[in-house]
Amino acid sequence: MREFFATYFKGEDYALDKKIKEVMEIVNLTLPVDKPLSAFSGGQQARLLMASALIQNPDVLMLDEPTNNLDYDGIGHLMTFLMAYEKTCIIISHDADFLNMFTDGVIYLDIFKHKIDQYVGDYYVVVEEIKAQIEKEIRKNAQYEKRIKDNKEKMNYFANKGGKMRIIAKKMRDEIEQMEEDKVDVRKEDKTIRKFVIPAQPDVVGNIITITSVGVMKNHQPTEKPVEIILKKNQHLLLKGPNGIGKTTLLERLARNNTEGAKILDGIRVGYYRQDFSTLDFEENVYNTLIGAMQKQEEEKMRAVASGFLIGNNILHSKVGSLSEGQKGLVAFAQLVLQEPGLLILDEPTNHINFRHIPVIAQALKNYKGAMIVVSHVDEFVEQVGITDELDLAK
Repeated sequence: MREFFATYFKGEDYALDKKIKEVMEIVNLTLPVDKPLSAFSGGQQARLLMASALIQNPDVLMLDEPTNNLDYDGIGHLMTFLMAYEKTCIIISHDADFLNMFTDGVIYLDIFKHKIDQYVGDYYVVVEEIKAQIEKEIRKNAQYEKRIKDNKEKMNYFANKGGKMRIIAKKMRDEIEQMEEDKVDVRKEDKTIRKFVIPAQPDVVGNIITITSVGVMKNHQPTEKPVEIILKKNQHLLLKGPNGIGKTTLLERLARNNTEGAKILDGIRVGYYRQDFSTLDFEENVYNTLIGAMQKQEEEKMRAVASGFLIGNNILHSKVGSLSEGQKGLVAFAQLVLQEPGLLILDEPTNHINFRHIPVIAQALKNYKGAMIVVSHVDEFVEQVGITDELDLAK
C-alpha cells in the first residue's frame, strides 16, 4: 500500500508515512499496509482512491461517482468532509441527495446543444431552475408555432390573389422564416428506460437457496458465521454490513454455488449483477452478449428488450468494454431480463446508474417473483425493492 501512495506523493520520501496516516484518518480507514490493493473490498478501494487524491494536496479535487461502493458510514463521512472542504471540488454523481448537501453550483452539459451552462445554487434549486427554463422555452415555441400557422394561412391566401398581394405574401414568408429561426432549441433531458419485468424461471418449487453459514472478515481475518436463511419464490434478502466485511466475496461464492455453507436448488438459473460488471465479456459486442443470455434465441425479442434499456443499434454492435459504466449497467439488466433467472444476486445495482432509471429498476425488482439477494447502501432504493428478510454480517 505504501508503494501505491508513493506514486501520488510529491514530497520527500521521509514524510510519506506521516502523510499516509493523515489522509487515511481523513477517509476514516484503517488497513494492514502489507496487503495488496486487490485484497481490499470495493468500498475500501474507493476510500483509498480518495486518499490518493488528497495526498497530492490538490488545488482542485475532482471526484467521479465517489459514493459508489461506500457503506452508510463511508458516505456520511465523505459528506461531512466535503461540507468542510475549503478548496475547489468538482464532482460527478448520480446521487441527488448526496449532491444537494454541499453543492454551491452546477455545471450542466447539454449533449443536444453541445453547450455548457453554469448555475448557482444547490442541486435541487438548479433542477427546479432548469425545469422552469424548459417550460418557458416550450411556451415560447408554442406561441411561435401558432403565429407561424396563422401567417402561413394568410400567406397562401394573398399569394393566390396575385398582383400586389404577392408582395404581402413574400413579406409574410420572410416573417415566418424569421420566427422559425427564433424558435428555441428546447433542452432535452436524458431519456428514462421503459418499465420492465424480469421473468422468473418457471416451474420452480421448493427452497431455491439454503444458507447455513457465511464467511466474513473480522479484524482482517476470515471467520465463519452460522446463519439460518432459506429463500423461496417471492422472497427478497437484503445483505448488510460495513465495507470490508466480505459482502461481495460472499455474493460471488453464492453465484458460483461453490461455498460449503450454501446450497442452490439443482437446475436454478442464477442471474448475477456484479458492481464491477466483470460478469460481462468486455471484448464481446452487446448483441452477442444479449442474444447469448436467452434460453431460446429470438432476435426480435432481444431487440425489443434492448430498446427498452436505451440500447439502440449503434450500441448493440459496440464492444461492451467501450461503453460507459452506466451503459454497462443497463446491458447487465437487459441480460437479466432475457436470462429469466430463478435466483437474482445483485451487488450494488444502483452504482453508475442514472437516478432517473432507479425507480423503474426498483419497481421491477419489487415485482420479481423468484428469490433475490441484494447488497445496496441506498436506503431509498432498498425501501422500494420488496425486501422480506435481512442478514447483517456484522451482527
